[in-house]
Amino acid sequence: MAVSSWADLPKTCLEIIFSLLDLPDLLNVSLVCKHWHNHLNDEDSMIWRVQCLKRLAEDVLNGDFLSNVPTYKSKLRALYYTWNPNDCSQNVFVKKNGFVLHRSPVAQSTDGARGKRGFETGRHTWEIWWEGPLGTVAVVGIATKDAPMQCPGYTGLLGSNDKSWGWNLVDNFLLHNGDQQGNFPQCNNPPKYEVGERIRVILDMEDNYLAFERGYEFMGVAFRGLPNETLYPAISAVYGNTEVAMVYLGEPVDG
Repeated sequence: MAVSSWADLPKTCLEIIFSLLDLPDLLNVSLVCKHWHNHLNDEDSMIWRVQCLKRLAEDVLNGDFLSNVPTYKSKLRALYYTWNPNDCSQNVFVKKNGFVLHRSPVAQSTDGARGKRGFETGRHTWEIWWEGPLGTVAVVGIATKDAPMQCPGYTGLLGSNDKSWGWNLVDNFLLHNGDQQGNFPQCNNPPKYEVGERIRVILDMEDNYLAFERGYEFMGVAFRGLPNETLYPAISAVYGNTEVAMVYLGEPVDG
């Protein structure tokens, strides 16, 4: 079948050609014409599947790790939004799959980590879960780029200053500016966090609030009046050899 231009190539040919390209090249070809742009917008096409196969560990791609991330393109996006191995405590390292951090068994230290991407606009959600014991303090939340990611002793590092906001999963207290900001969720006898349970973090930079979900149940807004600056997913942990996973989901689904 004859074609009058590259833009008229059939879908199968485009998928084969585009699958050979790197991500920066895919961004460039998406700007060539509307046809190519629309083709790359198919987030579950062979193109994005091949990109996932190149970059994601097999156990991550084929297991239930990304079970709440529906398309190949969004699975790939999650990899680029997960833990930053260059922005964490020296006692923390990010495992080979990219989605799980490991805290080394160092005594009298509280250690944190930030995500690769921060947000100053839009609405975002991600899942975080502990894959090991929590210890006496295990905090999930957000931080600016200036918030420290290590301190001596066992304490709520995330929320210890005005640069971070956190929820301690051990005692269900909210932490900010070095103070406890009340119980969360605000109900009688809230259930304790269980290892492996996924917490969904919702950051709304349009209305400047941080909220949480657990088991697809909205638990409420934890912090309001967040500053108009770049905020990053973050955690802090104290237990030796514990591990914490994070998966970015994208924009939250209302309702």
